[in-house]
Amino acid sequence: MYCLVTGAAGFIGGHLVERLLADGHSVIGIDNVYKNYKDYTWYTIDLVKEKNLEKYFRGIDWVFHLAGRSDIVPSITQPSAYHDVNVTGTVRVLEACRKAHVKRFVYIASSTCYGDHPPIPTPETAPIDPKFPYALTKYIGELYALHWARVYKLPVVSLRLFNVYGPRSRASEEYGPVFSTLLAQKLAGKPFTVVGDGTQKRDFTYVSDVVEAVVLAAKSRVVGEVFNVGTGHPQSVNRLVELLGGQRRVHIPKRPGEPEVTQADITKIKKVLGWSPKISFEEGVKIVLAHINDWKDAPVWTPATIKKATKDWFRYLK
Repeated sequence: MYCLVTGAAGFIGGHLVERLLADGHSVIGIDNVYKNYKDYTWYTIDLVKEKNLEKYFRGIDWVFHLAGRSDIVPSITQPSAYHDVNVTGTVRVLEACRKAHVKRFVYIASSTCYGDHPPIPTPETAPIDPKFPYALTKYIGELYALHWARVYKLPVVSLRLFNVYGPRSRASEEYGPVFSTLLAQKLAGKPFTVVGDGTQKRDFTYVSDVVEAVVLAAKSRVVGEVFNVGTGHPQSVNRLVELLGGQRRVHIPKRPGEPEVTQADITKIKKVLGWSPKISFEEGVKIVLAHINDWKDAPVWTPATIKKATKDWFRYLK
């Protein structure tokens, strides 16, 4: 297949590109940062500002839309920027795909749309209750994608991802995911910062399992459907720290609006797409530790810097 991946320079996007190439597909990568790749075609463009976006999608079979702004804290202080990229950018990509008559469109959505008190485990039919601009804009992007499926018959599938981790995961400049934060601290020999008492659980899902779900969605004939992608077996932050091993822990205050547990109900994706996770949490952490140097340049968060970075979180949501 001829494939196009937006957000190809990102964590999941990069792993997806590698998988598509390994499967023998032709790939075009699009992102707003420059990359010099020899194995496939790369375009450095801004999806919001590019004037002739359709030309990149002509002749494409599968489109994977991963481009977007992530992280909760900066979305609270920059809501318009998040809307521009996650909503306007998505609509522009959908229109380019419609005009180019692409054969499959896979939208990468977020489980944050369920809010901080969803039913556990959380099915796709759970009430939608986004608490932050990031969660809201990702959900609006999903609504647009599903609307294009209904109105324009664009063959769309949306995947709501839960807590993805693995080698080369993001290290945010403003506030990083728990895996990146703890790994950078481990490399620097600093104490692990644990939010609250560390008993909160997350549905950590290894990146290769996520990529497998994305590929299966592209291969399927399902249209206009939403699927959770998780393990269904959440793990505590304390368990993660235990597996990472080594340093002492420093506890910092809980942040308002964070769920105690995230747990995907994956009954639907198992039944319809035949997908199930393969990598156990213990195996996944072991693989991540084998690639720990991926985080050698990540910002090292201390209790003081985390408190400073999350001041807007407390200001708006306490």
